[in-house]
Amino acid sequence: MKRQFSSQDFQNIAAFIAGKTPHRPKIAFVLGSGFGDLVDALESPTAIPFQDIPDFPQSSVVGHRGRLVFGIMQGRAICIMQGRVHFYEGWSVEHATLPIYVLRALGIETLIISNAAGGLNPNFQPGDLMLIEDQINLVGMIGHNPLVGPNDPGLGPRFPDLSKLYDRRLRELAMSVADERDLALRRGVYVGLAGPAFETPAEVRFLRMIGGDATGMSTTNEAVAARYLGMRVLGFSGISNSAIDTIDSEQETTHEEVLAAGATLVPKLTSILQGMLARWDEAE
Repeated sequence: MKRQFSSQDFQNIAAFIAGKTPHRPKIAFVLGSGFGDLVDALESPTAIPFQDIPDFPQSSVVGHRGRLVFGIMQGRAICIMQGRVHFYEGWSVEHATLPIYVLRALGIETLIISNAAGGLNPNFQPGDLMLIEDQINLVGMIGHNPLVGPNDPGLGPRFPDLSKLYDRRLRELAMSVADERDLALRRGVYVGLAGPAFETPAEVRFLRMIGGDATGMSTTNEAVAARYLGMRVLGFSGISNSAIDTIDSEQETTHEEVLAAGATLVPKLTSILQGMLARWDEAE
């Protein structure tokens, strides 16, 4: 299987982006459904629509603006990916993770990923924020993994170790900031699915049985690609709905519900990220 994009392609796209902004960040955030308003916390922003970037995949999902926004937060230059593309939109996994490779070529060293997720853990409620401690990449486990194909040793190892996928020091800092600001921060395992349909009750019970606390349709392959490329990874799931685990339930899960949860979740995530950036030296 030949890969469509090479290291040189990533460098070329990164050079194009760098020419559009004066900012040179080392930290990037990927915003999931409902989290787009977090960019309002940036100072001196520069926005670049995905459609203006050569070879960059375009998002078609409501709630994903589709822009790279560069700016300053707590005195640090950062890049925010306002929206993402998904495997279920018809993109290959290589295309869906292309932005991660480009961010690395831009000089990003730390990737913070967020998503809207269904709560599998019965103790979780819509509006809760969960720190991702580990993941189950079901999409990758059945063969749709971003590392499938010839390996470029200049990018990363053929067989990366994912036993420390989500950076411990970053997780500790996130928990410390949440405690300092009296913000409840759940912890758990995120399960990545292909989508786009929400889960059946039997699937919900299965995901819970294998150790999942939250589930969604993104993140896991992005995290794998980032760790392969040598980036530190941190992840947050915004619990937007409680996964339905009984048949014939009167409950119904909708994308509108997922987006609406962002109004509650964005202030929490923004506060934690601002607190982390203010204390960033503690995690280095």
